[in-house]
Amino acid sequence: MSHVKSCEVSLAIKPTEELFKALDALRNAWKSDPATLPKGLSCSESNEGQFVLVAAESSFVTLPGACVIKGIGAIELAGEGPVFEDGANSKSLILKAMPEGWKFSVKFVPPIVRERNVK
Repeated sequence: MSHVKSCEVSLAIKPTEELFKALDALRNAWKSDPATLPKGLSCSESNEGQFVLVAAESSFVTLPGACVIKGIGAIELAGEGPVFEDGANSKSLILKAMPEGWKFSVKFVPPIVRERNVK
């Protein structure tokens, strides 16, 4: 039986100046002392020199119309629907500093539906 691997879905957001300031402050804090990051957040830099922030499931929560990240604040979502399916596991929020601006996405493992003993 094959299982669906993780999915990554890009998020449409309504960026604010406060959000960009918080992300820049977090990037600077990470560069000066990585131990200052709030628990559940991890930072890295891609081969191209792009800053990448990954928020584990324990450090963010999605609400209707927003996503709140520990240590950064709220991000207003532009889309109406749910970000991921009910029952999804291993959720993580990924923020990448791209040359054209920030890219926001959610990575998750969709729920496994087993059809046993179906007649």
